[in-house]
Amino acid sequence: MHLQFRWLLPSLLLSVFATTCSAADLDKILKSELQPLLKTYCLDCHDAASAEGGVALETPASALAMRMDRETWMRALRQVQAEVMPPSDSPEMPAADRAAMIHLIDEVANSVDCGPNVNPGKITLRRLNSSEYRNTIRELTGVDYTPAANFPGDDVGYGFDNIGDVLSLPPLLLEKYLQAAEEIMGQAIKTAPGAQLFSVQHPGENLGDADKYSTRNGSVRLSSSGEVYLQEKIPFGGQFELRLTAYGDQAGDEPVKFEVKVDGKLQRIVSVPASDPTDYTIKLRLSKGKHKISFAFTNDYYKPAADGKKGEDRNAAIAHVMLSGESKVDNSKVVGDLPATHRKLIFVTPSRDRTPESAAAEVIQRFASRAFRRPATNDEIRRLGMLAAEVRSDGGTFDESIQVAFQAVLVSPHFLYKFEQPRQPDANGVYPPVNAFELAARLSYFLWSSMPDEELFKLAWNDSLHDPEVLAGQVHRMLKDPRSVLMVDNFASQWLQLRNLSKSNPDQSQFPEFDDEIRGLLRRETLTFFAAVMRYDRPITELLDGRFTYLNERLAKFYGVPGISGDEFQFVRFEDGVRGGLLTQASILTVTSNPTRTSPVKRGKWILDNILGTPPPPAPPNVPELERSELTGTMRQRLVQHRDNPACASCHKLMDPLGFALENFDAIGQWRQQQDGLPVDASGELPGGIKITGVEDLRKVLVEQQREQFVRCVTEKLLTFALGRGLEYYDKCAVDKIQNRLAANDYRFSELILGIVQSDPFQKQGVRQ
Repeated sequence: MHLQFRWLLPSLLLSVFATTCSAADLDKILKSELQPLLKTYCLDCHDAASAEGGVALETPASALAMRMDRETWMRALRQVQAEVMPPSDSPEMPAADRAAMIHLIDEVANSVDCGPNVNPGKITLRRLNSSEYRNTIRELTGVDYTPAANFPGDDVGYGFDNIGDVLSLPPLLLEKYLQAAEEIMGQAIKTAPGAQLFSVQHPGENLGDADKYSTRNGSVRLSSSGEVYLQEKIPFGGQFELRLTAYGDQAGDEPVKFEVKVDGKLQRIVSVPASDPTDYTIKLRLSKGKHKISFAFTNDYYKPAADGKKGEDRNAAIAHVMLSGESKVDNSKVVGDLPATHRKLIFVTPSRDRTPESAAAEVIQRFASRAFRRPATNDEIRRLGMLAAEVRSDGGTFDESIQVAFQAVLVSPHFLYKFEQPRQPDANGVYPPVNAFELAARLSYFLWSSMPDEELFKLAWNDSLHDPEVLAGQVHRMLKDPRSVLMVDNFASQWLQLRNLSKSNPDQSQFPEFDDEIRGLLRRETLTFFAAVMRYDRPITELLDGRFTYLNERLAKFYGVPGISGDEFQFVRFEDGVRGGLLTQASILTVTSNPTRTSPVKRGKWILDNILGTPPPPAPPNVPELERSELTGTMRQRLVQHRDNPACASCHKLMDPLGFALENFDAIGQWRQQQDGLPVDASGELPGGIKITGVEDLRKVLVEQQREQFVRCVTEKLLTFALGRGLEYYDKCAVDKIQNRLAANDYRFSELILGIVQSDPFQKQGVRQ
């Protein structure tokens, strides 16, 4: 097989042309060298009038004009690189002209001075996405808040869900944050259960036996010795307050008096000298249970009229009765059962030598500084302390006051967003680095999808994290830490589109062995494979040709691999030439298939997008999907007919042969030799006449001829994930440097990470151009 693979020129060829030309020089190059090539090979079909395929390459007036329309020119560059443009029915483009056009488009459209004052790029203020939020809460409070998984979905930009430009804060999510803050702190800090309240009240006319006496305006009137009562079931024991609203018709030499009894036992004699309703308060100690509280009018007095004097008649009246109480809390029982999270968060409490205010300030300072990923300011600590003090002034305990203050921290923008101070370049145009705390946060959210740990905070406080040796040591430490699996899950699952596996539904009548368990195992296999390349610091090229994987018994049977037993994943080495690397893993093969059959187009597009970093443009408008078109015959025959459409030919010329090379794998990634009773045809011809047959040829071509293209693709994808923004043309300086570093160090995974974290875009904050 001829492997002179010219259809995609290695991107390293472009990286050596980092230009230092002036604007005038670039305009001269554009006019004298590039415009003649465009006129000869492109503008017959792609001028403004024709614009075939929706691409108009009007002769640019200047290098600046090309940079302003970079997206179009990068699309054109990829087509020329892939030798799909000019199309096969046009005059052949000599190799020298093709190489010259590729170089010139790149030089003019991507012109940037890779000197010390290259723009490091502006990172938009980024909200924590749902995964980062849950991980950060767990690290900060010790609470694994599972409801975070049900937050509104995060939008995706540039292939990832941590991109600042698309992470908005809709009202529903804000409500979720408020609810979450209360629930999280309720789990992390155990406060005493709230006091139980009891209160009953009755107008006099509703008291027991009131119907034996006269009533008026809600009051019961006792005109002679008499008794009424209140009977209630008391829910807890303790001290209660009885408020008796009473009055009387006064006569004789003493006021109206009531005996207050509980279950027949005298508690107090109440004198009622008032002639109008007046409140009298009595303290009663009651046990839990049913009680009868009676009010007896005991000093009735009557003197009839005589000798011309008016008679006197002492009468009593009760207008209203209220009984209320509050249970006491035994704090000693709570203190003895505090969770570890509580003791860690509230590490000091008020004492004889420490006021509540100073204890609160100390606790708040530590928590807020960790939550904000930088030292909390004195004003922030003061305001949070005032909030805590207000809770205590309302009767709350010290722990309750801290709980409320921490809730406020968890809904603060400084927790929910990754704030960074804006930077301005110095007099020479050089941007300063981000501060040590911002660098620690960038590092931890890149490698752990979570907040910095104590060691990173300590290095930030000491301002030593910018030291290259210190930073390298932290990278190696963090990659070995179990938390690095979170980066694997969040980066690899999105780069490789594994999250789409949950949406893949292979037809059960054709693929009964595919179930939810297999779905989960396939995802786990790919992530474990990626993690092994990272953990053992293998060359990243082994992602393409590593002849090993990790399987358990069920997954081994799915693949037809003998000798594996048990539920635990085990290292498996492939000795044949079939399995090996990402392209042969069933997770990838399933997400790039249709429910009932394979899709060479989807698989080819996946390789272009995720392995080579050269995504094809969207399908032209008004072109029906292949599955819905009127084309007939086998899939290969239908694709040949589909390519007869000039608008489709250029992309399918590239995608289809890549996808057909994987045809020995069915729609769920199992190996097959035949399809519908006929031998599988896994052959294809790439642009430039390069013929390949099967996955082994494809893998060899990708690894041997397109290694630098793959390395650049992985670098750009991971740098995008690390920065939380899309890459700009001036980021090519950093990508070139990382790629050269990898080539000089056997493409080790750790060198990729070190290259990213030591790059200017990661270390600095610039402006958006």
